[in-house]
This record gives sequence, C-alpha cells and structure tokens, in this order.
Amino acid sequence: MDADEKEITDFLKSFPGQYVSTKEVCRRAGGKWRYREDEKWALPIIQRMLEKGLLEADSTGHVRLMPEERNKDKKKWWASPHMKKILENSGKKFDGVVDAEKDLDSDQT
Repeated sequence: MDADEKEITDFLKSFPGQYVSTKEVCRRAGGKWRYREDEKWALPIIQRMLEKGLLEADSTGHVRLMPEERNKDKKKWWASPHMKKILENSGKKFDGVVDAEKDLDSDQT
C-alpha cells in the first residue's frame, strides 16, 4: 500500500461502514492544497483500490472500506502436504490453520 492509498484508507476509517462520495475523498483525504492543485487526484487511486478489493462501491459511485468480515472469511490452506508434515514434526502449534483434506471431505458430504 503506497502513501496515497494509506491517506485514503485513513480517511475512510473515520466513516466505518458508510459510503463516501469520491469527490469528498478527493477534497478531504489529501488536504486542501492537494485538492486545489488537482480536484480529481484520488480517482485513479480509488479505482486501483477497488480493483485490489480494498474498497467497495455502491451503485452511485460512493466508496467505503471493505468490511472486515469479508476479509476474514478467506480459508487458510496448507502450502503442500510435505510442508504440513514438516511443520507438524517441528512440534510447534499452528492455531487457525485449516486442514484441506478434512475440509474437502466434509464439503462433499
């Protein structure tokens, strides 16, 4: 995440769960001098963040940060069966790791 994306993210964190217009993001995220130099400075950055999945947009073009629930729903998989065996033999505990073989068996039933 570069500095511009960080500025936009920090601004949108002050509006949790709310959609904010892109014009408002351009106006308030970078400060008034940046807005005076280029009124649409944030639009390409917002588009890039939408493509990365960091933001979501509604039908009117307003944006918000992606809700945390969606980011946490991603399944965790072992890199390979060999890596799983190596890690298990190390004796350390790895909480929150999903076993792909068990999950695949339970999904098919």
